[in-house]
Amino acid sequence: MDAPSRRTILAGAAAGLAGLTGCQKYGEPTSTPAPAPANTVLGKIADIPVGGGKIFAPNQVVVTQPVKGTFKAFSSICTHQSCPVATVSGGTINCDCHGSKYAVATGAVVAGPAPRPLPPKQIAITGDTITLT
Repeated sequence: MDAPSRRTILAGAAAGLAGLTGCQKYGEPTSTPAPAPANTVLGKIADIPVGGGKIFAPNQVVVTQPVKGTFKAFSSICTHQSCPVATVSGGTINCDCHGSKYAVATGAVVAGPAPRPLPPKQIAITGDTITLT
């Protein structure tokens, strides 16, 4: 019986190491928390800057105010690989994992690799309170 070649041994070792590291990649979440139940108070309208927004991470929601007095809400989970979005600035909702950006007014993809817009969420404004409905 022939002894395995050096190349065969190295390939086997590399495959074994790859198996130990698993499939998770840098910047990807380890798990996605359950979304918030309906009728959850998120915060105050004063917390949402005009032209920007605020991420309510525990609730998986980002609320934006594209123009004064108009509020929008979207899932805060990126449609690329389910990372949570990290910031709202410069008119976009930004995912730091792979660089996806979404429009604050519509949730539409402005820069990829995200394949589709952020799904909208339903909110209600009562007085100065924002509630996830």
